Order: sequence, then C-alpha cells, then structure tokens
Amino acid sequence: MKIYRYPSHEQWAEITERPRLDLTRLNETVATVLADVKQRGDEAVREYELKFDHAQLDSLAVTEQEMEEAEQLVSSELHDAIILAHHNIKVFHVSQRFVGQKVKTQEGVVCWQKSVPIERVGLYIPGGTAPLFSTVLMLATPAKIAGCREIVLCTPPNSEGRVNPAILVAARIAGVSKIYKIGGVQAIGAMAYGTETVPKVYKIFGPGNQYVMAAKSMVSVGEVAIDMPAGPSEVCVLADDTARADFVAADLLSQAEHGADSQVLFITTSEQKMHEVQQEVERQLQELPRRDMAAKALDNSCYVLVSSADEMLALSNAYAPEHLILQVKDYEQMAERVVNAGSVFLGPYACESAGDYASGTNHTLPTHGYATAYNGVNLDSYCRKITFQHLTAEGIGHIGRAVELMAEAEQLDAHKRAMSVRIRAIEELKD
Repeated sequence: MKIYRYPSHEQWAEITERPRLDLTRLNETVATVLADVKQRGDEAVREYELKFDHAQLDSLAVTEQEMEEAEQLVSSELHDAIILAHHNIKVFHVSQRFVGQKVKTQEGVVCWQKSVPIERVGLYIPGGTAPLFSTVLMLATPAKIAGCREIVLCTPPNSEGRVNPAILVAARIAGVSKIYKIGGVQAIGAMAYGTETVPKVYKIFGPGNQYVMAAKSMVSVGEVAIDMPAGPSEVCVLADDTARADFVAADLLSQAEHGADSQVLFITTSEQKMHEVQQEVERQLQELPRRDMAAKALDNSCYVLVSSADEMLALSNAYAPEHLILQVKDYEQMAERVVNAGSVFLGPYACESAGDYASGTNHTLPTHGYATAYNGVNLDSYCRKITFQHLTAEGIGHIGRAVELMAEAEQLDAHKRAMSVRIRAIEELKD
C-alpha cells in the first residue's frame, strides 16, 4: 500500500483514483458474446457455458429435484444463518414501502403518485471463486416485497453442471421464481434479450466481474434497465487514535479479499495508528487463504495521514466510497457530515461484514465513485412511480390560461389547442 503523509489538495486526485484497465479487447469479446446470444439463444448459451464454465448442460433450468438436494447439502447452522439474515433484510426493506398521497396544487387540480412493481426482474449471482448466496437475499428479498411478479435468477454452475447449494437454498427462502445455470456475459445476454428458455426481463440487478459489468452496461443502452453502473468493490476506513488497529486491519482485508482489482483506503489523523494498522495488516494477511488476491488489491490501495478530522472526512467525500467505516470517537457527529458514500458503518463494532450479510441493509452498492450520484439497491429499485392527475372545470379555470401562454411561447400550437378547446367548451356550458 502506498503511504501519503499530509498530502496537498493537488494530490487528492491521485489518492482517490481507481485502478484503470484497458477494456478494449474485453469490450470486443463481450459485444461478440451478446450478439451471438441474441441471435442464437439457448444454443449459444450452452456453447458458452461449455467454453467458459466447462459445463455440458442438457437443461439450463435448475430442477425441483436439485432444489431439494441442495436443502440436504447445506448445514442446519448455515440454513439458520440464512433465515436470520433474510429476516433482517426483509424487516429493513419493508420499512421502505412508499405511501403516496393526493396533493391539491390548485382548486380543481389534484396530483398523486402510485408505486408499481417492475413485473419481471433478473438477478445475476456470481458463483466463481466466491459464490455469493448472500447477494441472492439482498436482491430477491426486496423484489419479493415490492411485488415483482417474476424473479429470474442466473448463476454459473460448476464443471459438473451443479449450482452452489447455498445459492439455491437462499433463492428458495427469498422467493425466487426461476433459476438458470448460466454465468457471465451469456447470462446477461439471456436475461436482456430472452431465449427459448430464459424470459426477457425488464431490469437486471447484481454484481459480477469486469465482463459482467461491461455486458450490463452494453445491454442498458436501448435494451433493458440495470441497477447501477459499477466497478470493483472498495472500502474507506477513517480512524483516529481511539481505533483498534486489529479491527481496522480486519476491515481492510475483508474488502481486499474480494478480488485483485478491489481497493481499500485508510485515512487517519494518527501517525502511531497508521503504523499499528500497517503491522496488523501484514500479520493478518499471512493468515488468509486468499492472501495472494488480497495482496494484489493492497497494491491498488493506500494509507493516508492527514492533519484533522475535517480533512479526513473531506477526502472521504471526495473519494465517494462504496463502503465507509467510521472508527472514530465522535462517529455519530461525523456521520452527519457524510455526503458521498454507498453504506456507512458507525463505531468499533459495525464491521462491513455485518452489512454484507445480516444487519439488514443492502450490500449492492455504487462503486467507482458513483456514490456521488447513485444510491445502493433498495425497495424503490424494484418499483416505478406512476403519476396521476385529475382536473375539473374549476381546475382548468386556474391553470388553463397559463398552459396556453407557455405552449404558445414554446411554439407548440397543438399543445395550446388541447387546452383551448377545453376552455371554450367550459365557457359554452356556462352560456
């Protein structure tokens, strides 16, 4: 990890820069696969499953028998943990239900909104080096609460054509409608365009590698909505001299083990604490099974020593992290001034892992600085707000002339006419 001591404001751009990759060849590959899936459907999907996941598939759909077998393969302890996490995620997202109200903007003019669920959504669940069954809960639970009629899930199988059993158990608990053994770009293409087996969805959710992210970006142009743009995962930890170095190091490494392109940022006001955290990171790193991957992520990362809590927070807001951990004494006061972050963790015991699994908040969050403009997945992500309005003759009397004048000024005569004919009709009724 790079070390910055009291950096100038000019150095902030360097500190907050994300890892950059040459995506030219990647994008060409993704575009080719997507076009093939769009044209040949299931046949192309099966070929890419054999090529990329080394799975020879007779059927793309997960069967009821496979669902039952998965129940037997997951330990009772893990099953109970999934149940607990699902409960907390459900409680938190139920609290987000929209309650619309009718608003009278003028006498005779009433407007309101209605929240309507997206009828068919697609969920992508990574299943490679880390099968993310927790993401099933994060994406399917709010979809079910929102009332989405059909929840389609795609996840890559292993070389034997089997899906990780914990993914299947989580899917059943969360209420997923249909599950398919498809990974990578071909999964995104199948959900975006539809195939003989996989239904076309209206919005795609879920994380993935660079290929999956590129595919989501491509299909979002004129084909299907996506949850948000995304890049590699990241965390920023702010710490003062009260922070525990072992807690901080564990948080940094828990993020670094996601992948070689992940990034962690540690900002502190204490030189001593920075030294302690450095030592703890080195010690704990050696104990991790995924230490080689985490070590590569640390190469993208840095320690930063600043002069004040204000500067620490300002740098974090400039970075706009996916995850922000406040390991400081006055964490509640500091939290009030956070303006750019995906999810914030307050105090010594709020580790990122809690939010990733079981506290109840959603772990599908904006990365790569998109927290400046995007929020994480929530109940609204699965809904559309349809607006309604009702006008009476009295309402026309209040706003009609304003509409005519504005339409005329924009040189939209048909717009003006639509109001004018109503004004005349009302006047004729009065006569």
